[in-house]
Amino acid sequence: MMKRYTEEPREILAKRWPNDSEGSRDMLDYVSPIVDDVRARGDAAVKEYTEKFDKVKLDSLKVSREEVQEAYKLVTQEQIEALRESRRRLEVVESRRLIQMNFTTTIEGTDITCTTRPISNVGCYVPGGKAAYPSSLIMNVTPAKVAGVRNVVVCTPPGRDGKITPLTLVAADICMVDEIYKVGGVQAIAALAYGTESIPRVNKIVGPGNAYVTAAKTVVSGSVAIDKPAGPSEILIIADGNADPRLIALDLISQAEHGPGGLAGLVTTSADLANKVDDIIGEMLPALERAEITKSVLEAGGFTYLVDTMDEAIRFTNEFAPEHLEIMTGIPEEVADKITSSGLILLGGYTPVSSTDYCMGVNHVLPTGGYAKVSAGITVLDYVKPISIVKATRPGLNAVRARVAAISDAEGLPNHGKAVEGRFK
Repeated sequence: MMKRYTEEPREILAKRWPNDSEGSRDMLDYVSPIVDDVRARGDAAVKEYTEKFDKVKLDSLKVSREEVQEAYKLVTQEQIEALRESRRRLEVVESRRLIQMNFTTTIEGTDITCTTRPISNVGCYVPGGKAAYPSSLIMNVTPAKVAGVRNVVVCTPPGRDGKITPLTLVAADICMVDEIYKVGGVQAIAALAYGTESIPRVNKIVGPGNAYVTAAKTVVSGSVAIDKPAGPSEILIIADGNADPRLIALDLISQAEHGPGGLAGLVTTSADLANKVDDIIGEMLPALERAEITKSVLEAGGFTYLVDTMDEAIRFTNEFAPEHLEIMTGIPEEVADKITSSGLILLGGYTPVSSTDYCMGVNHVLPTGGYAKVSAGITVLDYVKPISIVKATRPGLNAVRARVAAISDAEGLPNHGKAVEGRFK
């Protein structure tokens, strides 16, 4: 079922960044007029495109407080507690990360404080419509709240009934979202970028979406900051002959069920392990929920790469730059130390991707398509601006007095040096 390679699969790498540019020209040409129309006509255009694409006619775009309260009646207490725990764990990690960004150091009479300030308002896109992703809302919003973003706006597509899935609304309430709108797709991105009568313009747009959403973010990126592209789910597993083939099969299946465009790969030094994984997947598939979707993804995007050495596996992984990387080897830490490009690295048999998708304390909004070579998953750092605060004493300025003069004269900007020198006359 999964393709088998004994030589480096160049055809796969050829479709990864930077070998394959993000998005097609045709897609950008398709979404651009929609973006322009929303920018020109605001709410009216948003409602028209929502009716056209989501097959629902809306009177109001904003979710009311009454709708949120009603949502709590439609979910279980167990689900509520799971969402709260997911938010809590992520908050712990991101709070610690933010603390590490704030410090003061002294260099020869000059105090330098490195601190952060939050972006003032952010738009978080949360996929929805046919499927609900309250976990994505938590992953987008929690770091923003930890950062201190003043206004966090969420846009997510409505269902055919014109409503947002109850669990998504509950997640929004748990995460203290300031405003939530029943808008998805290109029209949501355009509304967040330029503002409408109902939806406020934001300074940055984050969150995963389909190819149309990704293209729309590219189109508006000259007017608003965006995060990195996020495409279909990816998993790569590095394993040796001692790994459990059943666990590998389970994890490949779990990510393949996300749907079309996904990639699920195994890189191993053991042909015997690879054969066992194939057999187990074949045995599991007929009884699976979402069997057809999972099978189609594994057939289109599933692969096994047999290597002679673990060094070959590491070289390929760094070139592939997966969204999720599981390492199932004797000493996984030794392999992890050599990985330079991956959105997330998971060690051992008890750290499956699916656990981090929901409730381990790390973010599941991660770079795909090879962008892990140059970018990371969503963190609190996506919502803050590092700022340095400097205070020098007279001796502190004197310590760099001659250096400033030397460099400013070399650059043909002598008044820079005189501005310093003047303080000592």
